[in-house]
Amino acid sequence: MTSVLRIRERRYFLSVRCPDVSKRPADSNFMLLMHTGSVCGGTICRRALATRRVFCGRVTFAAERGAHRLPIVPRVLTKTCSAQINESRSSASLDTACDLLSTLKARGLYDNCTDELGLSEALRKPVKVYCGFDPTADSLHLGNLLGIVILAWFQKAGHHPVSLVGGATGRVGDPSGRSLERPLLSEDALASNVSAIRSLLEKLLADERGSEPTILNNYDWFQSITLLDFLRDTGKFARMGTMLSKDSVRTRLESEDGLSFTEFSYQLLQGYDFMHLFREQGVSVQIGGSDQWGNITAGTDLIRRVCREDGAYGMTFPLLLKSDGTKFGKSANGAIWLSKERLSPYKFYQYLLQTTDNDVLRLLRMLTFLPLDDISAIEANMQGPNYIPNSAQTILAEELTKFVHGQSGLKEAQLATACLKPGSDTPLDSEALSLVAELIPTVTLNHSTVIGTPIITVLVDSGLLDSKGAAKRLVLNGGVRLNNVKVHDIEKVVRESDIIGDNMLVLSSGKKNKLLIRLE
Repeated sequence: MTSVLRIRERRYFLSVRCPDVSKRPADSNFMLLMHTGSVCGGTICRRALATRRVFCGRVTFAAERGAHRLPIVPRVLTKTCSAQINESRSSASLDTACDLLSTLKARGLYDNCTDELGLSEALRKPVKVYCGFDPTADSLHLGNLLGIVILAWFQKAGHHPVSLVGGATGRVGDPSGRSLERPLLSEDALASNVSAIRSLLEKLLADERGSEPTILNNYDWFQSITLLDFLRDTGKFARMGTMLSKDSVRTRLESEDGLSFTEFSYQLLQGYDFMHLFREQGVSVQIGGSDQWGNITAGTDLIRRVCREDGAYGMTFPLLLKSDGTKFGKSANGAIWLSKERLSPYKFYQYLLQTTDNDVLRLLRMLTFLPLDDISAIEANMQGPNYIPNSAQTILAEELTKFVHGQSGLKEAQLATACLKPGSDTPLDSEALSLVAELIPTVTLNHSTVIGTPIITVLVDSGLLDSKGAAKRLVLNGGVRLNNVKVHDIEKVVRESDIIGDNMLVLSSGKKNKLLIRLE
């Protein structure tokens, strides 16, 4: 005896023919063949099969309370159960949508969504997705990289990323995640920051085909809107109760310094951005950190109220935090900047090398494009007896430095690292020394007092060692290097041929103490 269970939702039609479930034990296995041709897990209910939901390659069925449920497990389709699905859309588009969301979830890049089912459906076709970056400095920092990486994942899945530089919202300042109001920047500083961030985003989001990414500045549309027009056309649709309920607003209102009206209005400005991009650019998805949820939903609310349209989605990702809860991307010396002008590739690389074992695997998943299987292999290797300490951190540093600074930046960082490694034998030339010159202590000595002088004397005159006796003992013990070449002879004299470039020498005492000598 057989029974036919039917499920209808939107344009989907699914027929499942199987033995009478009322006479089957609760743990009986049944199989479903999706229209993609792949077998998916889910649950069949004996009655009241009301909805069908697609979540990243898995199918679930909602049923009445108390309905008899039978598990469906991924398995080769057998005669036990047959399924026929009539679907007009191509399977490849659905696979892309599910693969993208499942990828983001598996890599820890998904936090919340205004409508996950709707977004999953929308991603079957190419969409435009945007992330905003306020120009509070002339460079983005490592915390901003998460949004850029997610835009790149959308790009890899065939969607079109849009970066929005907040030339207008940067004049106001986002209160999200802040205990104090941001200092206001001058017009010239804002313009300079916008230009610098645009250049950085163009480099980071250039796709493999060489096409230029879309980068917009919200000052381009806000500069022509008057306050009265904004209040009349947009402000009337904003509900005070909703605005006051946002976490970023409530937290600041309860603080000692409170919240200015300028900052309070920020969520409405960002909401208008989404509505403008939705209407004028066809952008349907906004992404942002979890602290941006209130600002993102301000946009979806405006689109629903003003445009009276559906199809706008917001998605947030977790903030980039260390295992101890502190922000990743901050050091004792400040932010870890992405621009070479603010932070050298070497220092960027070195910061990543210092990542703890507790954080490195999660950061490999979140910030790199390495396959998850490769990261799992790295994790297994870390647990093994032959693991070389810091190998995982080296992979993280290499992948991120190459993504941010390119292959040339990675080469520069690796060369500088090799040159400055304690006890390094890496030959120094003018190129290598120029990379590390600012990273090691420097003294200036007269050319005539160094060239033709015993190295024992130079070690003392430069201040690297306190006495000639100590210098001689260190040479005899193999602890002195000139330009990374070990000195064995206490009678060694510094020659003109030892000079690197026009006027530089490097002396080392022990494994860690290096000194750059500039000759004048």
